[in-house]
Amino acid sequence: MAKVRVGRVGEQIKKELSTIIQTELKDPRIGFITVTGVEITNDLSQARVYLSVLGSDEQKEETLKALARSTGFLRSELGKRIRFRHTPELLFKFDSSIEYGSRIESLLHDINDRSGGDTQ
Repeated sequence: MAKVRVGRVGEQIKKELSTIIQTELKDPRIGFITVTGVEITNDLSQARVYLSVLGSDEQKEETLKALARSTGFLRSELGKRIRFRHTPELLFKFDSSIEYGSRIESLLHDINDRSGGDTQ
């Protein structure tokens, strides 16, 4: 039962953080961000927020720094929107699965072009 609650809380945090980042944050260093997932500890004390950021590596680092500086604001807004006894600590990480998937897809496309087959 606890796992189900943790999963629901994680999904709610993901939804609310996406909204807050898109509408409330005014930092110009924050580019186009997609919150791809949230992993939350069983005691709800920490939430690992996975992000996909469009742009170069330098832009990604700037975005991560800007998010780290706005963590307090994000936590307080999250606390207002979701009634927690203790709002979880937010840890931001890059989600490289989209880039990895694109790389695999391009490799498969190259292999398919070399073999001369056009099977789809």
